[in-house]
Amino acid sequence: MILETMKILALFLILSLNFALLLLGNSDALAATAIKLSNITYRDCPIEMSKGNVGSGSSIEANCFLVNGKAQNLSGKTVYDADVFGRILDANNEPAMQNRNRIGTIEEIPPGVSDFEFRISVPANQPTPLKLKQFKASGFASRVRPYYYD
Repeated sequence: MILETMKILALFLILSLNFALLLLGNSDALAATAIKLSNITYRDCPIEMSKGNVGSGSSIEANCFLVNGKAQNLSGKTVYDADVFGRILDANNEPAMQNRNRIGTIEEIPPGVSDFEFRISVPANQPTPLKLKQFKASGFASRVRPYYYD
């Protein structure tokens, strides 16, 4: 009985140590870096990008837009896989992207101020112009989504 308890305790300690080492080894990837976004605008996608565009999870026709602006990275290091959060409203102040606060990704943001652009799809029945509000981003010191780069 005592031997069994000691084996379980030893296994627990080994697993805890492995987990701690894993966290320490990847601490850069786990720590999110805040990125300030400004000068946010959008434009229609080029025709070749928007041909046959449908909304997420449906066959409802959608309009394609490219959202762009400036990203300010004050960390001094390149930031990768930055999730972009914000609100996109249509001309009637209705949400253009229902139940979504994360609206895009910026693959790489070097230190300083740089340009960014990502694509969104908005249901075709939502009137424009779109209103882009409360945009911000958060990324990592190393790539956390390697499948994006294949």
